[in-house]
Amino acid sequence: MSNQLLLWSMIILPWLTLFLMKKEEIRRYLPVGIFAAFSSMVVVDIGSTLNLWALRDNVFPLSKVFPYHLGVAPVVTMWLFKFTYGKFLRYIAVDAIYNLVFAFLITPWLAIRGIRENIQVTSLGLFYITTIHGIILYFYQILQEGAPIGQRSYDLQTAAAKPYFDDEENNGKQK
Repeated sequence: MSNQLLLWSMIILPWLTLFLMKKEEIRRYLPVGIFAAFSSMVVVDIGSTLNLWALRDNVFPLSKVFPYHLGVAPVVTMWLFKFTYGKFLRYIAVDAIYNLVFAFLITPWLAIRGIRENIQVTSLGLFYITTIHGIILYFYQILQEGAPIGQRSYDLQTAAAKPYFDDEENNGKQK
């Protein structure tokens, strides 16, 4: 299999699996999937700048974006949250297994193919980076759903959402 076919399949095939997910679940977890794609691109850009790793092959016309971040990262994140969200320890365990496979099996295989290579980071260091990234994604989803942090919940609303009439104080008169 050519590298181009492999890289394009990293973009297209994961999105096809979303046909197996309910629309409500897609709506619920798509924001964290998009955040995972964006934040992982930022992490890879920072790592490339710091010479931690290098991307050697890519798909045309996406010369600066690794296909993994457009397909695998957001979709796997959405599936992971579908099955583990609300159970933090289960999430951490499954995410750690996924990160171990990525750091110790997939990344070396991509290096053999000449697609990606670690320069100044070990597989263990990559595992730590991806695990911290996963924890950040979990807290992003908590914030996205409006779950209280520290047992505080703020009910913020815009001025347009406030009632126009105040029946109790002004007996139905306009404010």
